[in-house]
Amino acid sequence: MTLDAYLQTALDAAQAAGGFLRANFGKPLHVDENLAHDIKLELDKRTQALIESIILDRHPDHAIYGEEGLRGDQSAEHQWIIDPIDGTVNFFYNIPHFAVSIALRKAGQILVGVIYDPMRDELWSVQRGSPALLNGQPIAVSPRPTLSEATISVGVSKNIDTINRGMPLFEKMVRNAKKCRMMGSASLDIAYVACGRLDAYIENMISLWDVAAGILLVETAGGRVDMQPHASLPEKYSIVASSGKIDLGLE
Repeated sequence: MTLDAYLQTALDAAQAAGGFLRANFGKPLHVDENLAHDIKLELDKRTQALIESIILDRHPDHAIYGEEGLRGDQSAEHQWIIDPIDGTVNFFYNIPHFAVSIALRKAGQILVGVIYDPMRDELWSVQRGSPALLNGQPIAVSPRPTLSEATISVGVSKNIDTINRGMPLFEKMVRNAKKCRMMGSASLDIAYVACGRLDAYIENMISLWDVAAGILLVETAGGRVDMQPHASLPEKYSIVASSGKIDLGLE
């Protein structure tokens, strides 16, 4: 199977899921969990099931590693990394800023990545060895050379520890960057870095499915991604994705 075929699977799955989400946007939603700083929707599960059905119909021996659960043998050579709704809280509050994120990993290496914003019909795509694209057109990271001219997104996760660690960073960026943003969808943040809208995206606790597709996008578009495992929480990471052209002063 070629990378082109894998990319087409990701594109088809992302657009099908995006159409499903667009059709349900603004409608009554069933809440599975209403946590202090997060919401889990029944729609998340249905959207992942739709993505899974498209992928596994074409690639039945592949594994699924998704926010809404695992399917298949997780030691399989090919593993699809899925976030069916990245920005669920935005979606719930009728804020049209969320995305579907799908990546394919083989032997620890991301081969294919797709991020789809169904409300703006913006589709980022990349396969290893080919250009990063937005709606079919090549993209590149921002050329801005200084933090004082940069726009930075800082993500703050869902517990008090990450909030306490994230807010001083947010304050630092507010003081030193041109503008600082906190928009609620990690996959769109990292996609925006890849196409030069943002100069950096920083978060101290994130899951792989939030950023897997975006890692390859940013690196292929000429940027830099530093992702480190969390010291005590398995499957969590800190991430700095940037143009690679500015000094963020994080050392």
